[in-house]
Amino acid sequence: MSLEEIFEKVRTILAEQLELDENDITMETNILDDLEADSLDFVEMVTTIEDEFNLVITDEKVGDFKTVRQVVEFLKDQL
Repeated sequence: MSLEEIFEKVRTILAEQLELDENDITMETNILDDLEADSLDFVEMVTTIEDEFNLVITDEKVGDFKTVRQVVEFLKDQL
């Protein structure tokens, strides 16, 4: 799966969960600051991504996620 394909899936997940326009989400978007996601939104996002990509993301790794790019690059490395 390409970086772009992963980004599109992550962007769709974020847009649906946070009720945002997908076009407002870029690779450089800060999930907490720019999208105003709270900790519950973040947990829901991680759970949905784990289900979508059939993998487990450790709490240690989740703490590293600030931008959409960091999530996408992590997923790319795992797939």
